[in-house]
Amino acid sequence: MKMKAMFIEKIGRLEETSLVLREVEVPTPKDNEVLLKVSYCGVCHTEIDEIEGRRMPKIPVIPGHEVVGYVVEKGKNVTNLEIGDRVGVAWIKHACGKCEYCKSGRENLCNEFVATGADEDGGYAEYMVVESSFAYKLKENLQDETTAPILCAGAVGFRAYKLAEIKDGETVALFGFGASNHIVYRYIRYLNPSSKIIVFVRKLGDNATKLAEELKADYIFETFSDIPIRYDKAIDTTPSGSVIPYALKYLNKGGLVVVNAIRKETPIDAFDFTLIWGERSVKSVANVTREDVENALKLASVIPIVPKVTVFPLEKAQEALLSVKHGKIQGAAVLKIS
Repeated sequence: MKMKAMFIEKIGRLEETSLVLREVEVPTPKDNEVLLKVSYCGVCHTEIDEIEGRRMPKIPVIPGHEVVGYVVEKGKNVTNLEIGDRVGVAWIKHACGKCEYCKSGRENLCNEFVATGADEDGGYAEYMVVESSFAYKLKENLQDETTAPILCAGAVGFRAYKLAEIKDGETVALFGFGASNHIVYRYIRYLNPSSKIIVFVRKLGDNATKLAEELKADYIFETFSDIPIRYDKAIDTTPSGSVIPYALKYLNKGGLVVVNAIRKETPIDAFDFTLIWGERSVKSVANVTREDVENALKLASVIPIVPKVTVFPLEKAQEALLSVKHGKIQGAAVLKIS
């Protein structure tokens, strides 16, 4: 049986390097895997990093790691899922389960970590396979198209939120207000109701500004402008290395900047030691654990969280990625597969 799938076949600037639509054989699940008929797949900035070579994928590869689909076939050893189950697949597609990282709850750092849609084929396709232990049953109140972003933007956002160790009442800065931080915003509002939230955007009046206004952010500033207040924690999702020293400039003593990006497009500017003096810290987010995904899905169901999405057909994946890169999307972009 054949399926349609979008492939990354070469590395280059997104504006000059197109995804390729092909018809290929539907994959066959191994004994511990399930075959999914993909319903929706979220579009992530990481796909741009893959295409442009900052996070090298295997070539060729079917990208996509925010996948909602239905089990249509399962391997003989699968006991946790049944035909017809609706599940999600995230960035984490495999970890060894045996190393010190995995045993200590840090499978995101496993040296055998396999990334969906980068190291193995992902969800920009009508069908995909995944180990059953890396697929997540979805609650009934979660809709397909708005759940897709929760599986990465929400999951890595939850990991960033957890690493930031935000205490209720602290002021939190969110740099970039796209797919991930517009979900993190909701975590903070729910879990830290006394906290103030500052949203930093590329340019006042842009799509991110409008979304931050809609969600009633306490403050909205243009990144790199002079601001009159300070904050205790910051989460940076931008592609710019220059944001890190800028974020440190207004960080209170003992504060923390969490960088939620798989790669930066530009280097971090040199900065004076005084920006981190006073026990200020910078910490990166590396991948996600299954627990992060489960916590993000739980919060999405309980709060509930319905991300703002713009839906594109699979054939328009290139257009969707360009829209994400150039800030033309409010919230997240999602591909409707089948």
